[in-house]
Amino acid sequence: MSRQLETPELHHTHRDVNGGGLRAAIFGAMDGLVSNGALIAGMIGAGAGTQVAMLAGMAGLVAGAASMAVGEFTSVASQKEAAQKEIAIERKELRTNRAGEQEELARLYIARGVDPTLAHQLAEQIHNDDEVALRIHVLEELGVDPDDLQSPWVAAGSSFLAFCVGALVPLLPLLLGATTALPTILLTLVALFGAGAVVTALTGRSAWFGGARQLVLGVAAAALSFGIGHLFGVAIS
Repeated sequence: MSRQLETPELHHTHRDVNGGGLRAAIFGAMDGLVSNGALIAGMIGAGAGTQVAMLAGMAGLVAGAASMAVGEFTSVASQKEAAQKEIAIERKELRTNRAGEQEELARLYIARGVDPTLAHQLAEQIHNDDEVALRIHVLEELGVDPDDLQSPWVAAGSSFLAFCVGALVPLLPLLLGATTALPTILLTLVALFGAGAVVTALTGRSAWFGGARQLVLGVAAAALSFGIGHLFGVAIS
């Protein structure tokens, strides 16, 4: 009686750790929270009133979000254009030097421990389809997926919105009429710890570690800005 082999179910999945939108959103939110919190702290350290600090915070939110979006767009667009140029070169090589590219792929597999005979068989089979061959060569040689290049618009939009959200946190108590810096300080501290803890959900680290790390870094930035602001405020007065 023959036994039928059962194919095991696949449950092993991974998050997209290279997603530009996610990276830009996390970086934007953190940058907005820390930079605007530090800006407001610097204004308070210089002796500015809450109204002046609020206006500075609003300006910091708009300018920072615009700057982040422009920077992300330019960076990602340049990276994508560079990748597209290399992909075009690889496409041309596959068209003009097919045998050489097939041998190159086989040698890549051999270098990774694949049996030489099997490596050449794999390379030959892959090269039966031009688009598959292109994708495999680009993945192996450039480390990018030609079908999944990052969008500069997504990166810019994510960065802009996330920065606004982060920068709004230290500004919110002032917008709601706070007359002292204490509500801004407390809310910013809680947000720093919370943001750091949330990020660790993606990295697998302890939430306490991530929260504490972000809190310490954010406080250091705010303290530096407060100290410099205080020195300039004393010097000007």
